[in-house]
Amino acid sequence: MEANKKNLLILHLTVLIWGFTGVLGKVISIDAVPMVWYRVLIATSTLFAYFLITKTNIKVSKKQFMQFFLTGGIVAIHWIFFFHAIKVSTVSVTLVCLSSFTLFTAILEPLIKKQPLHLGDILVGLIIIFGIYMIFKFEGQYTLGIIFGLLAAFAASLFSTINSTFIHKSEASIIGFYELVGGLFWITLYRLYDGSLLNMHFNLSTKDWIFLVVLGTFCTSVAYVAGVSVMRTLSAFRVALVTNLEPVYGIILAFIFFKNKEQMTGGFYIGAVIILTTIFLYPIYKKRKNQL
Repeated sequence: MEANKKNLLILHLTVLIWGFTGVLGKVISIDAVPMVWYRVLIATSTLFAYFLITKTNIKVSKKQFMQFFLTGGIVAIHWIFFFHAIKVSTVSVTLVCLSSFTLFTAILEPLIKKQPLHLGDILVGLIIIFGIYMIFKFEGQYTLGIIFGLLAAFAASLFSTINSTFIHKSEASIIGFYELVGGLFWITLYRLYDGSLLNMHFNLSTKDWIFLVVLGTFCTSVAYVAGVSVMRTLSAFRVALVTNLEPVYGIILAFIFFKNKEQMTGGFYIGAVIILTTIFLYPIYKKRKNQL
């Protein structure tokens, strides 16, 4: 029982850290692509050091490596869209749009796993779409941020659904490591193509370096390992419920750090409440449906 309480606290802290990435994305002065490049470089190095210290065997088959490596490209795209959405709108708008992850998963999972699409999932999706419509209607000045936030949610749903097919064959931390390696490779390739990496001088401010290290270590590799470790004792249902608090924690943190810059219209909050309530209740609905 004590172990469960400890792991539940760790999970909440982990989700809080994930919510904090939105704040870091706003305060780091560089654009989304170089920011994600630094993030995956630092996170990959940190995870590799963790595996060396713990003497973890990270060997996988060539087929698994290619699967993880290619999926890493989708993870990188998700992060780039996420941080770009924050740059062109606000943390609150981006995080609420990212919550549509549930909607995309309800559609993508049955397609990828060749399962039937349930009526309840469709209804949940329609409610979330209505919430997104409310945000579009009242926060038209953030249209670009909303679009990129939704694209980030779609990418997150895609790689999460793909990962759910991998998890039975390999450790989550090893999957994450090779996906980070893949993400680093694809972003590096893109930055070589557009010339930004060749002209890079690494002359960032001290503040940016500190925030990037925090983003790459605590908000990525450390939070990832911690999030995986708690799953050994906590049920998938409880993990899903707590994880759905990420946008709530992120929006609260954004208000604390940015105050009036995160102030929205009443229509935004109505849409946000509709979306967040739906995604919070969704695991309860899924659990009851599975028990029938």
